[in-house]
Amino acid sequence: MEIYEPENEDPLPKRVIQRDTDVTHLHLTRRGLTYIPDLSRFSMLRCVWLNNNKIREVSRASFNCCLTELYLQNNDILSISGALRHLTCLQVLLLFNNQMKCLEETVSELKNMQDLHTLSLYLNPFTQDPEYHQYVLHHLPSVRFLDTKEVKQEERRRAFKLFSVERQRVLDTIAFGRRALPPPAGRKLTSSTTKQAGHHGSRKSSHSDDREKPSVPKSIIQFSIMNWTGTSTSQWNHLDGLSKPASGILTVKLR
Repeated sequence: MEIYEPENEDPLPKRVIQRDTDVTHLHLTRRGLTYIPDLSRFSMLRCVWLNNNKIREVSRASFNCCLTELYLQNNDILSISGALRHLTCLQVLLLFNNQMKCLEETVSELKNMQDLHTLSLYLNPFTQDPEYHQYVLHHLPSVRFLDTKEVKQEERRRAFKLFSVERQRVLDTIAFGRRALPPPAGRKLTSSTTKQAGHHGSRKSSHSDDREKPSVPKSIIQFSIMNWTGTSTSQWNHLDGLSKPASGILTVKLR
């Protein structure tokens, strides 16, 4: 006679644990799990291995906020939305070879993890996006190893240019702390204007050329000087009979 054992009835190890605070590392790999058991009672838990199972959903109540390493690769996870954002101490997260389809939703869940330095997301459907790599690097700047590869500085610069277009434009117009002037926008000569100038002769065309020259914009340097002689001091409170000098600001403009 065969004895039937319900699946996932008791996923935790059989050995006796005297105190929950004694558990810092927990291995639950290759146990056929379809859900994550409640591990929040292990307040000192730091590393959890749940890879190579059949997990489809991740619950927020499954982990305590002090977790630093989480291994969830090789499962059937569809989404982590609302389940991991409280793990602000997480440093290592492996989620590759799952079934997650929304890149924005996944990255948004990880934004609060300021210490996250190792992240693996490859073999998920959203990694087919050609901008996947740059998107993750831009929104998760703390990551130093992405999909088993070290992140290069040049990759971060490309991600910045791709997803921070406005900030990059501002940086491109600044040179050594001075405002870089745009090229002068002069009025372009049309074909009809050119024909008319040639018809009236060389003398008139020379005058028209002078008028067509674009004016070069000039920068204005402005600085102000405060007249501190008119600033009230503690002595004015006792010398009511004396007239106070008028204070003012001297503004100078140089073109």
